[in-house]
Amino acid sequence: MTPKTVRLAAVGDLHYVRGGQPALSWLSRVADAADVLVLCGDLTDYGRAEEAHELARELSTAVRIPIVAVLGNHDFESDQVAEVSAALRDVGVNLLDGETCELLGVGFAGIKGFAGGFGRGALGPWGEPVIKQFVQEAISEALKLEAALARLRTPHKVAVLHYSPVPDTVDGEPREIYPYLGSSRLAEPLARYPVTAVFHGHAHNGVAQGMAGPTPVYNVSLPLMARSSPDLPVKILTLESA
Repeated sequence: MTPKTVRLAAVGDLHYVRGGQPALSWLSRVADAADVLVLCGDLTDYGRAEEAHELARELSTAVRIPIVAVLGNHDFESDQVAEVSAALRDVGVNLLDGETCELLGVGFAGIKGFAGGFGRGALGPWGEPVIKQFVQEAISEALKLEAALARLRTPHKVAVLHYSPVPDTVDGEPREIYPYLGSSRLAEPLARYPVTAVFHGHAHNGVAQGMAGPTPVYNVSLPLMARSSPDLPVKILTLESA
């Protein structure tokens, strides 16, 4: 039976390094505040398999609730993304890359996303082939999100990303790096397939909430969450059953 309420705890940018991090001791307290943990990318710091294995062991020991996750750009750094992904999936993490999952009656669609900028400042596919390839990566990620959202049939649908789909939540970062923090192309599927909420990370110095049309978008980067809630640096979102 679907519970009357489902509490989501969302956070990104753990940047786990070998040897562990005392700053993640709060993981053992998440189950007291939430029913599902959502991790929004940059789970490791250098994308190394040993980082992922250590993080996976910590998650399997400390976190007693289901976990949904996507990868971030740091998780690709060492070209060991297959090993990183396998380590997390082996301990039961629902790692999404264009896939969906349903937990406690809530549907999740997840992608990493990509950069490219927002609105009139978005990079267009014109000129050198490398520019077209760059833009195509953002388009491909948006298409993965759209296909995933189209498959969800749950009353509550949640999009999980690493990069931001809107400029609102990157406000506070240097304007020079806005194009590297997200892409408005990621917001297009959200207009066609409305969701209850969007979570992303990546913008450590951004703001906690923005909007994609009528949909709330939450920046849950760990450095940002820790500044407002150091004891339990996650965004708690409670969803009422439909």
